[in-house]
Amino acid sequence: MIIDPRAFRDAMGCFATGICVATTVAPGGQPVGITVNSFSSVSLDPPLVLFCLDREAESMSAFTSGPGFALTILSAEQQDVSIAFAFRPAEERWAGVRTEKWETGAPVIQGGLAAMDCALHAVHDGGDHVIVVGRVLRLGSRPDGAPLVYLRGVYRAVEG
Repeated sequence: MIIDPRAFRDAMGCFATGICVATTVAPGGQPVGITVNSFSSVSLDPPLVLFCLDREAESMSAFTSGPGFALTILSAEQQDVSIAFAFRPAEERWAGVRTEKWETGAPVIQGGLAAMDCALHAVHDGGDHVIVVGRVLRLGSRPDGAPLVYLRGVYRAVEG
């Protein structure tokens, strides 16, 4: 059976997901970031997480060949951050975004519900995407706030 790509996207859109921004530093030192909703925990021991990245993404080599990356789980108040890192040109994404640096040197976006700084652990084939696995070196979270959620192609907020 051949699965229509649009039907597949529509079906997957029925699964509500949180929104993260994955960040790293390119070899030239410039910050790189992209919005992702394909994020998951993998293992508690060691602490591993993953996100999926389109093979055609301009940031592909920065994430798959560098030493590490950060992931920030966005709060409901950060829809503008999600949109910026999904649609703005790379050089405009960082305007007005406050960051700090942890162990890997990847920019950690402030104001999220949680953030993780990760060493690159593995990269796996995932069809037209790659699966990027990181070992969590440092994390932080806040006890309050609502998550930014994406369902059926629309941002949503749920009570935190």
